[in-house]
Amino acid sequence: MLSRLTIVICLLASLFLIAAADAPQRLPRENLLVFRDDSGVAAPVKTKADWEKRRASIVAAFESIAGKLPGPEKRCDLEMTVLEEIDRGSYVLRRIEYSSEPGGRVPAYLTIPKSVLADSKIRVPAVLCLHPTDNAVGNGVVVGLGGKANRQYASELAERGFVTLSPSYPLLAKYQPDIKALGWESGTLKAIWDNIRGLDLLDSLPSVQPGNYAAIGHSLGGHNSVYTAVFDDRVKVIVSSCGLDSYLDYYGGVESVWMPEKGWCQTRYLPRLAAYRGRLAEIPYDFHELVGALAPRHVFIAAPLKDSNFRHESVDRVVAAARPVYELLGVPDRLEVAHPDCEHDFPDAMREKAYALIERVLKGEPSAPGR
Repeated sequence: MLSRLTIVICLLASLFLIAAADAPQRLPRENLLVFRDDSGVAAPVKTKADWEKRRASIVAAFESIAGKLPGPEKRCDLEMTVLEEIDRGSYVLRRIEYSSEPGGRVPAYLTIPKSVLADSKIRVPAVLCLHPTDNAVGNGVVVGLGGKANRQYASELAERGFVTLSPSYPLLAKYQPDIKALGWESGTLKAIWDNIRGLDLLDSLPSVQPGNYAAIGHSLGGHNSVYTAVFDDRVKVIVSSCGLDSYLDYYGGVESVWMPEKGWCQTRYLPRLAAYRGRLAEIPYDFHELVGALAPRHVFIAAPLKDSNFRHESVDRVVAAARPVYELLGVPDRLEVAHPDCEHDFPDAMREKAYALIERVLKGEPSAPGR
C-alpha cells in the first residue's frame, strides 16, 4: 500500500501539473501585436494603450529572469570622484568612480569637450558608451586604452563634441563587485542599474543636456544598451553592434551553451536562463520583445553577415517581429538594421552610420568628425 506521504506527494504533483496546464502560455515572440486583456484572454493590439499592456508584460517577463529592478532603496548620493585626468586635445578624459548603490562604487571613464569646460553656459548631449566583453582592459577599450580595434566609440564620439560616460561591466577586468552580497540576482541587472545611475550622474553635470542620451555598444555592450534603454526612456537612441539574436538561434540552440556558467547563463549575465536548457521556446521573453519595447525611439542594429556569435538571419526575424510596433506608433523608419560583410566586428562604416544617427537625433544636425 502507498504511504500517506507518498499519496500527499502524488496529489501535490498532480495539482502542480494541473496548474501548469492551466497557466497561460507566453504570448508569441513573432507577433507583438497581441496582449492579454483584463480577463487574461489574448487579444489583438489595436491602440497604444493595448501595446503598453503588452510592453508591461515584456518587462515583467524580463524581470522574472534578471530580477526586479530596484527602487529608492538602492539610490544613494553619487559621490563622483575624479581619479585621473588626461588631455586628449579637443576633450579631456577623466577616470572616475561613482556610487550606484550603498556599498557599490562603479569605475568609469568620462569625456568632456574642452569647449564645454571653457563656457559654463554650454550644455551638450551625452552618450552612454557600453563596452564589449574584455577581461583585460574592460571599459578602457572604448576610450582607446587597448584591446581590439574598432571599439573606440567613446573616443570618437568625444571628438564629435559629445560628453560620454563609459562604465565598467560587473565581473569583468578590474570591476569585481560581490553581486550576491549586494543583493543582485544577475550581473545583467546590476549592470542595468549601474548604467541608470550613470545617466543620473550625467543629469547632474552642468555641461550636459539632461534626459537627452544615446546608448551605444558592441557585443556585450550591444545587448547591454538594449536592456538599459528598456528600463530608462532618457535614452533616445539605441545602437547595438553584434549584440543580439533570438535565444532560439543562439549558437544553433545546442544545449552545451545553456549549462550553468556558459553563454547567457553565467553569473555575470542571466544565470536563471540555465533552467530553460532544452526548452528555449519557453523563455518568457526574447529580443523580439525587447527591441519592440524600445519603440518609438530610434534603434540601429548592426548585424554582420559573418558573425559567429549572433546570426544575422535571426536578427532579421527579431526586427521583422518588432517592426509592427513601430508602425503602430507611427515611426516605422526608427528601426533600422544593417548587415556589414564582416565577422564579429564594428567596422568604420557602421560606427559612422551610428554617429550620424546620434548626431541627427540628439543634436539635430549631420555628423562631422572633429566637431
